[in-house]
Amino acid sequence: QVQLVESGGGLVQAGGSLRLSCAASGSFYRMGWFRQAPGKEREFVAAITLSGGTTYTDSVKGRFTISRDNAKNTVYLQMNSLKPEDTAVYYCAGQIRGSSNYNYWGRGTQVTVSS
Repeated sequence: QVQLVESGGGLVQAGGSLRLSCAASGSFYRMGWFRQAPGKEREFVAAITLSGGTTYTDSVKGRFTISRDNAKNTVYLQMNSLKPEDTAVYYCAGQIRGSSNYNYWGRGTQVTVSS
């Protein structure tokens, strides 16, 4: 059974930083972070492949950094200069090589940024 477990969410002041972690029970070709605020569509945040290639949504470029430790099957999201607009539930997801979508999802971790 594949599991992804997020951690590191919490409450932080605007301008502050937070580091999210996602521990997976297996290795994925691509691991990503998504977020969803109440009443809004789930939004892609960042992704990273096994080889280290990264992708970010425009709104977080320059502020967020995604990384992974393949030996630990863990992906991280370092979030700096946080804004209230970043408030959401953040989900970790894993994509199997050859798949057109993300196959497995974590339960999410709440990130709240206060002004």
